Amino acid sequence: MTKENPSTQIENESTWLKLGNISGVFGVKGWLKVYANTEKKENILAYQPWYIERNKVRQAVKLKAGKPHGKTIIAHLEGVDDRNEAELWVGSDIYIRSDQLPELNEDEYYWSDLIGLKVVSVEGDDFGVIDHLLETGANDVIVVKGDRERLIPYVTGQVVKAVDLKENKMIVDWGADF
Repeated sequence: MTKENPSTQIENESTWLKLGNISGVFGVKGWLKVYANTEKKENILAYQPWYIERNKVRQAVKLKAGKPHGKTIIAHLEGVDDRNEAELWVGSDIYIRSDQLPELNEDEYYWSDLIGLKVVSVEGDDFGVIDHLLETGANDVIVVKGDRERLIPYVTGQVVKAVDLKENKMIVDWGADF
């Protein structure tokens, strides 16, 4: 499973994936601070073009340059050449089309593929649906909302027994009392 395709889809359009957002400005020459939702923060720089949504309008933008900087990414967009112009972009979300993502191997899934799947135990207990995922370091965790919220480790084979995207279902070996 990879986080690259993060958890947010907008307007019920499965073709759009939110990769991050513009969190601030950097310097006086139009550079922007970018918070990346990608598994490795610098991976956000590999996707072109970015579609940035600001003022409820999504537009394609070209990245002139970008690089990791501390715990964030800094990026320079074409046509944004001073701090005043850069400030207009702060708070905007960054999207790509799902067809910009690389193909995965069999039994690999992007996070957004899993969100909304019905989760059922091997005993047949209906736990609800996957609301979102958490990255914990050791392994990812699926957050399932149903009669109550459950946190289930995403451990293929041991806990996650099957993922069926056609049936919109995940089967887990997890007790109903957890």
